Amino acid sequence: MDEQETLLQFPCQFSVKAMGLATDDFDALVVEIVNRHVPNLGEGAVKSRLSNQGKYISVSVTFEATSKAQLDAIYQALTDHERVLMSL
Repeated sequence: MDEQETLLQFPCQFSVKAMGLATDDFDALVVEIVNRHVPNLGEGAVKSRLSNQGKYISVSVTFEATSKAQLDAIYQALTDHERVLMSL
């Protein structure tokens, strides 16, 4: 799929979410992975939420996406990491 085959118009604000076991450093892990592809995350770009029982955590990172290739690389890096159970 190339740039013409996406409904997004770049640059645009975009949010990715990663879920994993709730540990003290999971949010930092997700930020580090996204930061490889988005070097200047803005203040307030990261939000996290624990599951009802506190076993899992979801981390959302909002940033200005510049291309579909960038988004594909972020999703691939997140899903490739053993501690990330799911990414949306």
